[in-house]
Amino acid sequence: MRAKSIKGTSAAEIKAVMTKSIADGFKPTLAICFISKSQDRTAISNLLDAEGIAVFGCTTNGEFIDEVTEKGSAAILLLDMNKDHFQIYFEEYPSGNYREVAKGVAQKAIEKFKLPAFILGLSHQAVDGEEILHGLEDVVGTAVNVFGGCAGDDYSFSEQFVFTNGKDSNKAMLCLALDEEKVNVKGIATCGWKAIGTEKTVTKSEGNHVYTVDNMPVLDITAKYGGIQNVSPDNKGLLLEIAANLPLQLQREKGNPVMRPGLMIDWNDHSFYTSGTVPQGSKVKFSVQPDLDVMEKVVKGVENLKATEMPEADALVVFSCAGRILSFGPMMNMELEGIKNVWNVPMAGMFSNGELGRATGGNLEMHNLTTCCVVLKEK
Repeated sequence: MRAKSIKGTSAAEIKAVMTKSIADGFKPTLAICFISKSQDRTAISNLLDAEGIAVFGCTTNGEFIDEVTEKGSAAILLLDMNKDHFQIYFEEYPSGNYREVAKGVAQKAIEKFKLPAFILGLSHQAVDGEEILHGLEDVVGTAVNVFGGCAGDDYSFSEQFVFTNGKDSNKAMLCLALDEEKVNVKGIATCGWKAIGTEKTVTKSEGNHVYTVDNMPVLDITAKYGGIQNVSPDNKGLLLEIAANLPLQLQREKGNPVMRPGLMIDWNDHSFYTSGTVPQGSKVKFSVQPDLDVMEKVVKGVENLKATEMPEADALVVFSCAGRILSFGPMMNMELEGIKNVWNVPMAGMFSNGELGRATGGNLEMHNLTTCCVVLKEK
């Protein structure tokens, strides 16, 4: 399989670079698109559709090809994968029935492919990504390979979208199903954020809606821990500060802790929604600001993936949490360059509101402040 990564800051620019990229006879069948809300994603999607290219698209908090990060642009990975080796599914979940929607998609996929793997894009801040993962596991089994991320909205925390050919929604599951008998799919989710302080108990929660921790509204205890003074809807930077700097770390009996920052606040009771389930009675800790060894951990994890499971690759897709670039700034390029250099193949990615994957030694879970690398090699 051949792959090429392209980028641009308008539909016209994307058209120009795509025309150049196919001038040598390259005929892409699939485009993985990471596009800012400020761009005309419909025009770009229609452009790809007119060329007979299947579209897997998410809006972002930033996008990149290779190690160069951008804002307000479009980053696209073009693949000439055999059309019989993949299928795109698009299903909305307006009533929040995430698990049932995922089960329906998984059933379609397993009828088409004996051994499907999945790359997901999810939209809406309150989506419970773990319920979607559980729905896929219900049908395909707990060993299923699933990777992906939650769409972004340029840090506005307002409305995110996933899209494909002729379809676009702010409350939907976009699924790229891959035939693992024909395409090798491997990945790794690595965080590296360190915890601080004593364990606290989640005293009231429902799914990914966390109400109280140690019998205090979760927003209030988070603000107290972080020293936030202006805890009100007027503080437009509040969610960004909570998500990037003050995430909860959900402690696990098996595997590494997973990050659970607040992504949408209910001001009626100062509760908030996270991207994954936080069971009532579970233990959480807060986090400390990361240092450079967090990036080194990600690159070493990817190097180990190549050494042990995926010696060769055709393309690389990366879902990296928006909180990482907020914390690392320009140094984020170091992590992306380190990942790129492991296989040195075309790479595209996005800064997301949540990441899906299997952490080292853990279960398939929803993550935050994590980098999820997905490696593809057509057989």
